Amino acid sequence: MSEQPVISLLGSTALLFEAPGALALAPQQHLWSLALQAAQWPEIDEAVPGMNNLMLTFRTPPRDLAGLRERLLQAWQQSTPLALEGRIIELPVVYGGEHGPHMQDVVEHTGLDIDTIAHLHSEPLYPVYALGSHPGYCYLGGMDGRLATPRRQVPVLNIGAGAVSIGGVQTGVSASAGPSGWNTIGRTEMAFFDPTQNPPAILRPGDQLRFRIERIIR
Repeated sequence: MSEQPVISLLGSTALLFEAPGALALAPQQHLWSLALQAAQWPEIDEAVPGMNNLMLTFRTPPRDLAGLRERLLQAWQQSTPLALEGRIIELPVVYGGEHGPHMQDVVEHTGLDIDTIAHLHSEPLYPVYALGSHPGYCYLGGMDGRLATPRRQVPVLNIGAGAVSIGGVQTGVSASAGPSGWNTIGRTEMAFFDPTQNPPAILRPGDQLRFRIERIIR
């Protein structure tokens, strides 16, 4: 971990700790470990791991910000990866057709056909790195690099819950209807957020997702 993290203030109530390096499981496991440590510090109200970052909210604005920064850097250097033992959850996906309105864009960008895209996408076991964006949404790692497709220049105003999409080098599943700049290639019926349950988010960091091809619409 020779590269240095980036630490920036979020107003007077929080800071953002951004891990160095590429998006990968090992740095994310270090962030999980750092979150557990920082959550015990008296000035920290909440430690929220994100994708390649950690947000710390303050009980009160710290008087010694430089000291907190040094403590964070030291804890990061000394942290060991925390391998969370999560569940493996299988999601049946219908790829293409009306459920994958941007499949053709991925085909044109990658040069792969629909069948190859569906099989490459459903092959890995995807670790859940973090939850965010909207309630129940999970950030996943592990997508095959051959599927990487830039985010859309003009976001879609509304995609349905369960939309399986690709954005850059990542893939994800929308937990609720809403706007998105990702390329939707399929759909699953699983509900990712239920406010009547505790916790309401079905997934948590350390879980793993496997997409299963239910059908391919060419």
